[in-house]
Amino acid sequence: MDYKKTLNLPETAFPMRGNLPNREPEMQAWWDETDIYGQVAKKRAGKPKFILHDGPPYANGDIHIGHALNKILKDFIVRYKSLQGYDAPYIPGWDTHGLPIEQAVTSKKKVDRKKMDPVAFRKICEDYALSFVEKQKEQFKRLGVRGDWDHPYITLKPEYEAEQIRLFGEMAKRGHVYRGYRSIYWSPSSESALADAEIEYQDKRSPSIYVAFDVKDGKGKLSEDVAVIIWTTTPWTLPANLGIALGAEFTYVVVSTTDGRKFLVAEELADHVMQLIGIEGYNKGATFRGEELEGIQCQHPFYDRESPILLGDHVSLDAGTGCVHTAPGHGVEDFELGKKYGLDVLCPVDEKGKLTHEAPGFEGLFYDDANKVVTEKLKESGHLLKLVFITHQYPHDWRTKKPVIFRATEQWFASIDGFRDAMLHAIKEVKWTPAWGETRLGNMVEDRKDWCISRQRVWGVPLPIFYCNTCSEPYITDESIEFIADRFGQEGSSVWFSREVQELLPEGACCHQCGNETFRKETDIMDVWFDSGSSHAAVLEAREETSWPADLYLEGSDQYRGWFNSSLTTSVATKDQAPYRQVLSHGFTLDGEGKKMSKSLGNTIDPLKVMKNYGADILRLWVSSTDYQADVRVSEDILKQIAEVYRKVRNTLRFLLGNLADFVPGEHAVAVAELDEIDRYALIQLQRLIEKVTAGYESYDFHAVYYQIHYFCTVFLSQFYLDVLKDRLYTLPANDAKRRSSQTVMAEILKTLVVLSNPILPHTTEEVWKFVPGTADESIQLTDFPQVEPSVLDVGLEEKWDRLTVLRDIVLKALEEARAKKVIGNSLGAALELYPSPSNFQLLHSIQGSLTELFIVSQVHVNQGETEEELQVQVKPAAGEKCQRCWVISSTVGESKDYPELCDRCADTVAKHYADVE
Repeated sequence: MDYKKTLNLPETAFPMRGNLPNREPEMQAWWDETDIYGQVAKKRAGKPKFILHDGPPYANGDIHIGHALNKILKDFIVRYKSLQGYDAPYIPGWDTHGLPIEQAVTSKKKVDRKKMDPVAFRKICEDYALSFVEKQKEQFKRLGVRGDWDHPYITLKPEYEAEQIRLFGEMAKRGHVYRGYRSIYWSPSSESALADAEIEYQDKRSPSIYVAFDVKDGKGKLSEDVAVIIWTTTPWTLPANLGIALGAEFTYVVVSTTDGRKFLVAEELADHVMQLIGIEGYNKGATFRGEELEGIQCQHPFYDRESPILLGDHVSLDAGTGCVHTAPGHGVEDFELGKKYGLDVLCPVDEKGKLTHEAPGFEGLFYDDANKVVTEKLKESGHLLKLVFITHQYPHDWRTKKPVIFRATEQWFASIDGFRDAMLHAIKEVKWTPAWGETRLGNMVEDRKDWCISRQRVWGVPLPIFYCNTCSEPYITDESIEFIADRFGQEGSSVWFSREVQELLPEGACCHQCGNETFRKETDIMDVWFDSGSSHAAVLEAREETSWPADLYLEGSDQYRGWFNSSLTTSVATKDQAPYRQVLSHGFTLDGEGKKMSKSLGNTIDPLKVMKNYGADILRLWVSSTDYQADVRVSEDILKQIAEVYRKVRNTLRFLLGNLADFVPGEHAVAVAELDEIDRYALIQLQRLIEKVTAGYESYDFHAVYYQIHYFCTVFLSQFYLDVLKDRLYTLPANDAKRRSSQTVMAEILKTLVVLSNPILPHTTEEVWKFVPGTADESIQLTDFPQVEPSVLDVGLEEKWDRLTVLRDIVLKALEEARAKKVIGNSLGAALELYPSPSNFQLLHSIQGSLTELFIVSQVHVNQGETEEELQVQVKPAAGEKCQRCWVISSTVGESKDYPELCDRCADTVAKHYADVE
C-alpha cells in the first residue's frame, strides 16, 4: 500500500513563488476593470469620513525612492481606515507650476521664454507638466496605491486656479496682502524673488575681507585719523554701503598701532581682529559705548559719499569686528535699519545679478565676479586690511541650487504679523507626530518674516491685481476677484495673458483713489507655495467627497518649512484655523551605510527597478519595516532581507491554505467551546495580534505592525502552533474532531492575517483572498478589519499555555543538544524523561496525552519529584520501530497483521478509512 495516499497532505493552487513583478500588474488591471476604488467608496458611503489630504508632488521627472516612501505610507493609512469602516477617499494631487518646468521646457524644448508669446509658452509648459502627471500617475499606481486616479487634483486645472484666486481675494479682503519695497531673497539664476521656504543652505567659498572706513567727522569723539574696521563676505555689496552699524551697549576701543595707524573695533574682539589682520604691535586707548558714537560720519572707501555710524540691534560679537557694513538694498536688517535712519535704498544690481550704473566702475559685472574687482580697488586705495577665503553655509535657491542674494525690490507680501498669534494658537490645536513637529513649526512661525508671494515668472497663477493707469493704485475688490475667478474657472489662468484688461474687469470698475476707469495688469505670478498651500480650499472644500479640515497631512520633514507651513498660513489667514487635525512627517531616504543618496555616488535606489526585480509588495514591506519618522536606510542588501521575510510570510499563508483544502467553514467549523485547548490558545493569541496590530495602525507605527505580523507568522505559527499540528493535520482521519478543531482556528487565522496585512501587502493578500475558504466579498478591500472577540479570551487558559510554551523551549533546547551529540537524529527519534518542579508537574500532567504532540517526539515520561529547576530534560533514543506512515517510533509497530509497518494508531486509521487504497 502507498501510505502517502492515506495522508491529508497540503494541497493548494496558491503558488509558492510570488512572481510579483508579473503577477502584480495583472492584479492591478483587475482592480481597474472592477473599479475597486469606486466599489470601496460605494460600500463606505455615509460612514464617518477620514480625510488624508495628499501633498502634491512636483510634476517633473520619474518618481524616486522618497516618493515611494511617502505614497506607500499614505496608502497604509487610507487602506486601514477604509477597512475599519471609514469613508476614506484618497485624491492624489500634483503641483504643476513654477520654475523647474520653465527651465525644463527652455532646455529640452529649446525655446526662449522671453522671445515667445506668453500664452504659447504657457501651453508648452502645461503640456510638459501634464505629460509627467500621467507618467508619475502610472508609477504611483504601480506601487499599489489606491486612489481616485481618474479625478486627481492638478494645480494648473481651471477649477483649482479659480479657488486659489478666491482664497487670495479673501486674504486681501482681510488686509493680509500688501505691496512693499523691501530687501528680499533674490535668485539671479531664476531671475525671481524667493520666499524663505525656497531657500536651502549649502557650503560656499567666499572672500572674507576687513576694510577700513576713515572717520570724516568724529563729532568731537573720534579724531579724523581713526578708521572703523568692518568685515564682510560680500565685497560686491560695498558699492551699496550707506552706513556702519554698531551695538548700542557694546564697548568699542581705539587701537593704536606701532606704525601710527588707529582703528576702532569692539573691545571684546580687538585682540582677535589685530591678530587676524596681522598687526602685532598695538596699544588700546580710549573706549566708548556704541551709543556714544552714533552719528559719526565715515568716508566711503571709494565713492565720494559718507557712511554714518548707526545703532542696530542685529549687531553681535560672534564674529567680525562689532562694526557692521550696512547696505539697505542688500539685507533685511540693513533695510530696516536704513528705514529707521531715513537712508536711501541703494540696490545697484539687476534681476540677473549684474551691477548697474548705480555702482560706477563695476557696471555690467556679475555680482560674484565683482568681488575680485571691488577687492582690488580697496587694495589700491589702501583700505583693504585683510583678504582670506572661507567656506561657510550660504543661502541657495533650492530649485537651481545656485547662490541667492538680497535685493531690494517692490513685491507683494502676505503680512504674517497680521495673524502670527493666530497661527501659533492653531499649531497648538493640532496633533503632531513626531511631537517635535509642533516645536519646529512653531519656531518657524515665531521667527517668520512676511511672505513674499510674487514671482517674476510666466508659468504660474497670475496675481489678480490691476493698477490704475493714472495714480498706480492697486485695484483689488470682491467683485474683481470673483470675476477673475469665474474667468479662470471657465478658461484657465492663461486668459490673464490672452485677454485685454477690460475683458478681465467687472463692469463699472474704477479706481477708488482717483476715479479713473483704465487699468493695467500685474505681470507677476504667485509663489508656487501659494498654489499648493491653497489645496485645502481648492480640494477639501470644493470637492463633494472630502471635508474640511483634513484629518491628516503626511509629508517629509522638509515640509515644515514648505507645504505644512504654506497651508497653515493661507488657512489661518482666511479661516482662523489650521487646515489639518493631525500632521505626520517622515524622514529622508539614505543608503545602507546611512549616507545621503546621490547619483554621482551611485548609491541611489530606483523604486521602478525594485518593482521590476522584486515587486511592489517588497517595497511596501520595506517601508513598513522602517522607523520612518527618522531617516530610513535602503539598499540592495536590505531589500534582499525584506524579500526573505516576505518569502516566510507567504509560505506561512500557503501552508495554511494547503491544510484547509478540504475544510468548508459552514460544514466543518467547530464551536469555540468545543475547540481543543491548543487551538483555543492559538485563537486567543490571534486576538492579541489583532490588538497589537490595530494599535500599531492607529498610532501610525507601521514598524510595530510589521514586527507583530512577522513574529506571529515565523515564530508563533511556524515554530510552534503549525509545527505541533502537522501530525494531526496529516495523519488523523479527515473528519477527526481534533483535526477539524485545528482547521477551524487555522481558517480564522488565515482570514484575519490577510486582512491585517492587506494595507501593507495589498497584492499578495488579494491573491490569497481568492483562495480563502468561506469568503463572501469579491475583494479583500471590501471586507472589514478584524475586531477582538472578547468571548474568546480566557486568561487562565492563556497563562497555562504561555507556561507550556516556556517549558517547550527548554525541551527543544535539550533536543537540539542531543542532536548535536548524535544521541538522536530528528526529534521523532527521541524519548523524553522529564523532571519538572511540582507546579510544572501538575501543568504537564494536565495535558499528558498531548505531550508527544507538543514536543514532537515519540515518547514522553513525566517523573514526579522535587527539583529547584523549572524542568530538567533527559533525551534518549525512542524504543521501538519507525511507523512508515506517521514516522513515530513505537513499540506497537508490527503488532498489526494487516499493516505490520504501522503503529497501532495508524493501523487503526488505515483499516477504518483507507482500506481500499492500493
